Amino acid sequence: MAGDGKKLQPIIIKRIKKGGHSAHGGAWKIAYADFVTAMMAFFLLMWLLGSTSKGELEGIASYFSSPVKVSLMGGDGTGNSDSILPGGGRDLSKSAGQVDGGDAERAAKLMGAQMARAELARREALRIDALQKKIADMLDSSPVLKEFGGQIRLEKTGDGLKIQIVDEQNRPMFDVGSALVKPYMRDILRAIGGAMSDVENGIALSGHTDATPFGNGDRGYSNWELSSDRANASRRELVAGGLPDARLVRVEGLAASRLLEPASPNAAINRRISILVLTREAEQRLLPTDAPTELSLTDGQAPPTAAPATPDAPQPGLQKSPEVTKSPAQAGG
Repeated sequence: MAGDGKKLQPIIIKRIKKGGHSAHGGAWKIAYADFVTAMMAFFLLMWLLGSTSKGELEGIASYFSSPVKVSLMGGDGTGNSDSILPGGGRDLSKSAGQVDGGDAERAAKLMGAQMARAELARREALRIDALQKKIADMLDSSPVLKEFGGQIRLEKTGDGLKIQIVDEQNRPMFDVGSALVKPYMRDILRAIGGAMSDVENGIALSGHTDATPFGNGDRGYSNWELSSDRANASRRELVAGGLPDARLVRVEGLAASRLLEPASPNAAINRRISILVLTREAEQRLLPTDAPTELSLTDGQAPPTAAPATPDAPQPGLQKSPEVTKSPAQAGG
């Protein structure tokens, strides 16, 4: 047979077996999970750094740069924990950074003192505002004082409430060259003294003249003595009106050294009496408790360099009575 002449070819059947992935097929999932975890950690780190104050960051940096030194020796990076290695202590949550126990106590005391001063200043401002309103209402309601309102000036300054009574050309507070108080000036001073009867602050009183010199020059009775005598005469009227004498901390005569209108040194407005209700701070600045009280030319007081004077002995430079009225040609102020 023809078929018998040929060798039979073997029939090969290829079967493809479908199996799983190779061993490296799932490794990318683990790498991706690690990547996501790292990104989340990085995000949390950035968030923590952004929400941490500068002081806290400096404290953390100080600890990690030298933890043993910071823990044992203390310093700007030391917390107040009792642990040997505090790692910043309790103060990491505070916006001011890390402080030790002593610094925290000092900071608390400082803050308490500042709050006390602020409260004292607030109450003092309220008292001064109330006093200003009281005097202004008194001037408006009194028919006797209302016509003199133009000569009374109220002004709040950094040192307290300043009350100035100024001269007018046709209505002087004193006789020319004299410390005799005019009747209307006496009414004003006594009314102001009554309004300040319950004042708790110290009061500084000063007298001022214009630049017109006295006829006998600066060696005798001059504008310095005249302004001091007028300040003392005003003090007596204020006390008679009800002002406690203990509230007065300074009475001085400034002559023409502080003109209200420097451009017109001889103007009547420069002749004035200034009453300054001092704040506590201004009072302490003018009269510090650890320094001798500064003396001014007041009744019965001798200058600091003068020997103690007896009641009947004349004061140096005050031999002439302030009650004597000078002629307009010779008198200043």
